Amino acid sequence: MKKYPEAIGPYSAFRKTGNLIFTSGQLPINPETNEFPSDKIEDQTRQSLLNVKAILEENGCTMDNVIKTTVYLNDMNDFSAMNEVYKEFFVSPYPGRTAVAVEKLPKNALVEIEVIAVLDK
Repeated sequence: MKKYPEAIGPYSAFRKTGNLIFTSGQLPINPETNEFPSDKIEDQTRQSLLNVKAILEENGCTMDNVIKTTVYLNDMNDFSAMNEVYKEFFVSPYPGRTAVAVEKLPKNALVEIEVIAVLDK
C-alpha cells in the first residue's frame, strides 16, 4: 500500500530529474482512508507534510533534503497555525519557502504543499 495518496488527476505525485525530486502539491489526504484527517488547518498541514515525507522516503530522502517549499493556503488567517505544524517537520537551515493564499484548493482543502528536494544533500 502506498504511504501517500495517488494523484487525483492526470499528473504524477512526484518526478525525479537528475538529483532533484519535484513533488506535486500534496493535499491533506490520508492514503489509508482517502479522506482529510479533519477540517482543522493543523491536521491538514500535518497530513500534507506526512505525504511529502512519504514520497521523499520512497526516494531515499528525508525532510532535510528539501531545499524549497510552496504552501498554498485557502485562508491566510491560517498562516500562524500552519507554521506551528510546519516547523515540526523542518530544522535549520530551513528550506526556502513561498506561502500564498488562493481562492480555492482541490476538494476544498485548507492547504496544499509542494517541495523540491535534492537527493545528494
